[in-house]
Amino acid sequence: MLFKRFLSSVTRTDVQHFTKILSPPSVLSTLQNAPSAELDIYNNDWMGKYKGSSTTVLKPKTTQQVSEIVKWCNERRIGIVPQGGNTGLVGGSVPVNDEVVISLQNMNSVRSFDPVSGILVADAGCVLQALTDHIASHDHIMPLDLGAKGSCQIGGNVSTNAGGLRLLRYGSLHGSVLGIEAVLPDGTILDQLSTLRKDNTGYDLKQLFIGAEGTLGIVTAVSILTPPAPEASNNVILALPHFNNVLPLYMEVKRQLSEILSAFEYMDRTAYDLAVKHGQGRALADDEIEGAECFVLVETSGGKREHDEEKLETLLSTLLSASNPLITTGVMAQSPAQFSSMWALREGITEAVSKEGKAYKYDISIPLSKFKECVDATREQLRSKGLLGDGDGMVKAVIGYGHVGDGNLHLNVIATRYTQEIQDALEPFVYEFTASHRGSISAEHGIGLMKTHALQYSKSDVSITWMKKIKALFDPNGIMNPGKVLE
Repeated sequence: MLFKRFLSSVTRTDVQHFTKILSPPSVLSTLQNAPSAELDIYNNDWMGKYKGSSTTVLKPKTTQQVSEIVKWCNERRIGIVPQGGNTGLVGGSVPVNDEVVISLQNMNSVRSFDPVSGILVADAGCVLQALTDHIASHDHIMPLDLGAKGSCQIGGNVSTNAGGLRLLRYGSLHGSVLGIEAVLPDGTILDQLSTLRKDNTGYDLKQLFIGAEGTLGIVTAVSILTPPAPEASNNVILALPHFNNVLPLYMEVKRQLSEILSAFEYMDRTAYDLAVKHGQGRALADDEIEGAECFVLVETSGGKREHDEEKLETLLSTLLSASNPLITTGVMAQSPAQFSSMWALREGITEAVSKEGKAYKYDISIPLSKFKECVDATREQLRSKGLLGDGDGMVKAVIGYGHVGDGNLHLNVIATRYTQEIQDALEPFVYEFTASHRGSISAEHGIGLMKTHALQYSKSDVSITWMKKIKALFDPNGIMNPGKVLE
């Protein structure tokens, strides 16, 4: 990495200074005889694909401590990697080399919650599930829901503009985040922690930090609008004989369920079978899904259970009694346990993939009509290179699943191990396919380290030039999450 030439490594002098800012337990460094194994969880992403060599991890408890650390690092030209739950999929939250890691895990307090407006203010290190539990007693829910909600942190969610399962209903974080507090690369604290829904006073600086992946500063607190909890939620899982039925099915579901539709999730047959194989759940019996090419999970959230169930029952009846039915079968959850089991099947695909092998994950936005074509073309590309089949260093499966409502396909290629040969077969093939349909190479996972070279497939030269100018303005010394987002 070119940036490495301009950044300094952490020294014992630096560590001694950090211990003046933080208590000794909050400074973890091999330069102070900490075993390197203790830093492994900070140096490695959870997929085992990206690995750094940081010698020092800092765990501040206050924004002021973050400010003092960043100011010192800026003066000393030490690279910084902000880290939340480290659940990212593109290598954005781990060091590339030996940058210092600033973990936000000790900044985990809820600052305030207003049950009238539904506005939550929380430290960046609050785990998403903990926030969900906190506001549940006030009959509110978080506007985003992720499979990693038990470990991901709200600061990381905002910094990556995480999408998740509720975007169809509640929109992206660009809309629900009302304000942020951030430490800029020179140590300045930017306090834009507004709790107002309307503020039309010039440039909306917070938007620059949503999805910036820590390259412009460290988000230390978030103000976010949370919606009231629905009085009733339900779901159905539908088996489809052909992928071509997904688009007309989506149109029919939107027409019949309208305001109560909250999720429309797609799984191809291989993804469904993989989740079942690895114990993530079983929504339908084997004889019910014979001949099914793909599956859809539909969730509703409304104000009256009887009304919502009647709508779902009418939908199922209409779909199954049609002269040319779009589905072969469908099951509606009859209990909270069955509701959770159906969601576990969809959310468990990621875990099932990790159990099956090493995954190459592509998170793209393309027209819904191209979902299956993308998966089939990728599979054929690998077959033509002689990489699909049994054996070490071979691809075991290619699957597709994702969020139909926002055109987000998760294309996963599962191999026995990571190899350069597979990587070369996939890239730029996947990115070229995406660009040919005017899609995005990152729908919700971000750019991180994985896709810096591929930004050109989704952003014009003019856009990239201005992104670099913004980066240089905020971070002239290039210390913030170096090597991520921009090359």
